[in-house]
Amino acid sequence: MKNTPINRKTVSKAIIDSGITDLGNASIREIVKLVNLLMKETGVEFLRMEMGVPGLPSAEVGIKAEIEALKKGVASDYPDIEGLPQLKTEAARFVKLFLDTDVNPECCVPTGGAMMGGMASFMVANRNDRTKEGTLFIDPGFPVQKTQTRILGQDYRSFDVYDFRGEKLGPKLESYFKSGRVSTILYSNPNNPSWICLTEEELRIIGTLAKKYDVIVVEDLAYFGMDFRSDYSVPGMPPYQPTIAHYCDDYILLISSSKIFSYAGQRIGLMVMSDHLYNRHYPDLLRYYSSEIFGRAMIFGALYALSSGVTHSVQYGFAAILKAVNDGIYNFVENTKDYGRKAAIMKDLFTRNGFNIVYDRDIDRPLADGFYFTISYPGFSGGELLKELLSYGIGAITLNITGSERSEGLRACVSQVRRKQMPLLEERLKLFRENNPIKA
Repeated sequence: MKNTPINRKTVSKAIIDSGITDLGNASIREIVKLVNLLMKETGVEFLRMEMGVPGLPSAEVGIKAEIEALKKGVASDYPDIEGLPQLKTEAARFVKLFLDTDVNPECCVPTGGAMMGGMASFMVANRNDRTKEGTLFIDPGFPVQKTQTRILGQDYRSFDVYDFRGEKLGPKLESYFKSGRVSTILYSNPNNPSWICLTEEELRIIGTLAKKYDVIVVEDLAYFGMDFRSDYSVPGMPPYQPTIAHYCDDYILLISSSKIFSYAGQRIGLMVMSDHLYNRHYPDLLRYYSSEIFGRAMIFGALYALSSGVTHSVQYGFAAILKAVNDGIYNFVENTKDYGRKAAIMKDLFTRNGFNIVYDRDIDRPLADGFYFTISYPGFSGGELLKELLSYGIGAITLNITGSERSEGLRACVSQVRRKQMPLLEERLKLFRENNPIKA
């Protein structure tokens, strides 16, 4: 066996020093800390695939607008808890132009990233009916969202959707909904971590059953427009980003600026509530909030308590970005296509060296190339594979923590792997295969 870039004993010690007791169930941030430690101790260059950090420059129009707002003195003023009027207007335009959905600007509220939007959604939508318990997660999914429900003391249910695509989805959902205990259902589309994309028919199924059983749909659109098999880049022209908004009355859309605009450090996103949900009365909300009207409980209850508004200057920046996108000046989809191109290269390198793509198809067609993909290697569990790859200077996270039933897999993010690192990745994967020959 040839030497690995990092000694395995060094990896084992670093895992212990990081306080990780089970690598297979370590959180994303724990893996980030571990990789940072290994890099510091060894000086070895890492291929960092463990965290979904944007790898493209931030939208310049937003930065300029923020600077201008700061120069005008907004830093000394509290922002309006409901959001800047111009941001709300551009948010509603964005939803119309790219989702073909009409919403009132009143229903579009800035949040401290989609993470805060999710937390606030659980705080209100899962408390609107005392007879219900919590959220149904369509997995695999973003692990922290389950953590949020646990922090709030709420129950959740989940299932791995891969074997329940298409017409199989309806009966699976109904098996949970018919209990009458589900308040909300949450999924991401495109999906983190598998990158599967729900079809219009599957969204119709979700929406129809949500209406039947009075379940609020929370649609996480962190990777808006990034199914590059279709071009969602032209404002006001089809095709449009698929959305649950076409199929039910009560929904919340979480739109992040982090990946699609590379604006992660500024922590701003949008919570878009349907007009119907925003104005709906839930008497049981009075247990926690001063209003039984959903939108008022959300804004003046949950969001006020969480942050008292989103950073003032960044709202000006985000409003400027959305206006540029809506006016057709800034093509954010074209900008993010580099992720898809890198994913195609990286998936090829992995599969040529014996790895398998775990989630490999969208029902009857190949999976898109995008921000994430999933890998496994014969004979390894997810935790074992991650530990071995760390010895080769390659970071990732296990699928265990995402609710996936495929415990042998890892999630790989393409954003932080630079193009000039592709030869290094290929070299290390070849060495990995030599040291771990696949048994016939």
